[in-house]
Amino acid sequence: MRSLLAKAAASVQPAKLAAMLAVWVVTLLYVLFQGGKNSVMLFTMATILILYLLTGGLLGVRRAKGVRTLLSAGDSPEPLAAGGYLQVRLRLNVPGILPLPYLVVREMLKKHNGESWKFEDSLIPDYRGRSELRFQTPPLERGIYTFQATEIGSIDVFGLVEHKGSFLAEGRFRVLPRTVYLPRWNLYERSSRRSGLQTSLAQSRRESVQINGVRDYVYGDRLSRIHWNATARTGAWKSKEFEHESVPRTMVVLDGTARVYSNSAQFELAVSAAASLLGFGLRERIGVGLCAIDREIRFFAPAEGAADRRHMTHALIDLNAEGSGRLLEKLEKSKQLFPRGCHFVFVSPQSGGAALEVLRWAENRGMMPVHLHVRNPASPGRYAEWAGTLDSCGMAGYSVAALEELPAALEGREAR
Repeated sequence: MRSLLAKAAASVQPAKLAAMLAVWVVTLLYVLFQGGKNSVMLFTMATILILYLLTGGLLGVRRAKGVRTLLSAGDSPEPLAAGGYLQVRLRLNVPGILPLPYLVVREMLKKHNGESWKFEDSLIPDYRGRSELRFQTPPLERGIYTFQATEIGSIDVFGLVEHKGSFLAEGRFRVLPRTVYLPRWNLYERSSRRSGLQTSLAQSRRESVQINGVRDYVYGDRLSRIHWNATARTGAWKSKEFEHESVPRTMVVLDGTARVYSNSAQFELAVSAAASLLGFGLRERIGVGLCAIDREIRFFAPAEGAADRRHMTHALIDLNAEGSGRLLEKLEKSKQLFPRGCHFVFVSPQSGGAALEVLRWAENRGMMPVHLHVRNPASPGRYAEWAGTLDSCGMAGYSVAALEELPAALEGREAR
């Protein structure tokens, strides 16, 4: 009994605990020195009230538990992409028979890079101490998010003492990078002027006349590709899938060096561009791999499967542009992993000598260098001079200052 009272007393603020103790001592002295029915009744009421205030913290919110459910917008089964939000449902259970007028719930959502978002709301539990809290997160950016311990507070019916407790309800999820649909890429066209001297001799990504199956309709498919029989049979749009001629594999190399990015928006653009290229490779069945050079190198060999592409995209989620040192030294350590004859797509804001030595390194290793220049969205600047340098070296180059510019850039229609 003493241990329970000690725990209950520990949950009350020292100043209020001292005030309650002083009231109890005064009423006790009143009984001892004054006596009579009134003093005994007053002492009894003070004792019951103090016990209620103390046990409310022990048997109430300190033993609260909860279960969290996360739902994406529209209950979509697809993974959450950047710019989306989650519906959060938290079911609370506060055991005990003591009445609680209301509960104050405080939530904290923490990102992998240390950023946090706080939410606070109040609700009224039912007579069993059960309640449910629903709220919506703000639009979330790329990253790994985890809900921290939920803090819960309550006040007694007299409004005298506030009790606090906490519990941990599991809640961890990932937000994928933003992507944009890429209808075509002139890098894989035989007659492309921007593909450079090396890639112009490579086989193009042309489809044969041999049907290889039926797939779901993808926005941008021509009417001639629609499989009308399968569409009528299933009730959903279906497209013909043709066999493709073989093309060189592609390695997307993302520069994660901290000093080369002016702000976080520029790095997010680079990550989104790399993720969009991976999506293009999956849709067109091109063997695309990923080499993300951040604090550590994350390497994925070229593959065509959806599972491989999912692993690559997930590797982009928690990148923070924390790399340091010379990029060429890091590439040299992993030179055996790069397949000879592949397209080396360098996604970076670097230009000039630093970028040229990386592209030259790829060329000397038997790869076909391509530079996707990521400019600062706040001050894009000009690209014509660097584009001329790439053209004179026989290398393909593209430039974007916003993700929406990427489809036009890969078709060779970007403004310099």
